[in-house]
Amino acid sequence: MRKGKGLKQKAAIILASLMLAGCGGNLPSMSELKESKGYSDAQTMIIITTEKNRYQDVYTDQIWSVKVDDEGTTFQTYLLNEVKNFMINMKTMNLLADKQGIELDNAEKETVRQLSEEYFTGLTDKDIAFMNVTREDVEKMYEEYHLANKVVNELTKDLNLEVSDNEAKVIEVNEIVTSEREKAEEAYQKLQEEGVKFADIAKTYSEEEEMNQKIGRGDLAKELEDAAFGLMAGEISQPIASGSRYYIFQCVNDYDQNATQERKKELFKERKNQAFRQVYDQFTPDNPIKLDSEVWNQPAFTKGDGTTTTNFFELYQEYFPN
Repeated sequence: MRKGKGLKQKAAIILASLMLAGCGGNLPSMSELKESKGYSDAQTMIIITTEKNRYQDVYTDQIWSVKVDDEGTTFQTYLLNEVKNFMINMKTMNLLADKQGIELDNAEKETVRQLSEEYFTGLTDKDIAFMNVTREDVEKMYEEYHLANKVVNELTKDLNLEVSDNEAKVIEVNEIVTSEREKAEEAYQKLQEEGVKFADIAKTYSEEEEMNQKIGRGDLAKELEDAAFGLMAGEISQPIASGSRYYIFQCVNDYDQNATQERKKELFKERKNQAFRQVYDQFTPDNPIKLDSEVWNQPAFTKGDGTTTTNFFELYQEYFPN
């Protein structure tokens, strides 16, 4: 039912949750690029260096040579492409803001100025030398990043994007999973015996190492979702066939309030993204972006550059929390 994610998929998830966190994942990807309305090398290096150091701190410099697909693409190349797409999208969203007459107000500009000052003064001499960056470069990037957030909010603020508790509902279950019908039926019969613990039966019969999980609508095949969501806390389902496997659920919690509220926020972001994407997709054909710079073809990432900066996006969220 659950499969491990490949490195490339994990990378995309990490980028969405970390690098794009300030925009709630609202920066869609583009591939057809023709004209040039980009950023300076120094401004580009702020984002590249931030992400390089963040990954390197977690995975060491061995991550850069890891192959992420059958074509032999290295993680370094993949990350550079992701950063490039992010900057293309951010620039496109700033052009859209200009067309729509959306701009930062004086209070926002002052906050961006303070944010930029804190970030720049926190850079080491090696950070500044490596990126060849100035305070003005930092402020420019923060202004455009915040304006990208703002254009999403402004163009979707009057839409009805409400998510109900029922749509977002998350439950917690224990499960037994087996590929043999006879084992599933035997496990179910064992669970009817007085005093038997579900965990003990799962340990004996289940082919999955993990027994407990939280699930929301759409996470499982329909027949499994219907069975799991039909249980009250403490109830156990009969074996359910799905694909080539059989499942038995025990409902631990038929309404996880905290998880439901978190899922509600995520679903709201998805709806917001979909609504904004309609406007974005109409705008991009007439406003293509291409970023031409030698920084995209720089030598291999190494620890030897002496840079340490990692907090460009983290600091932004402190000043502009969601």
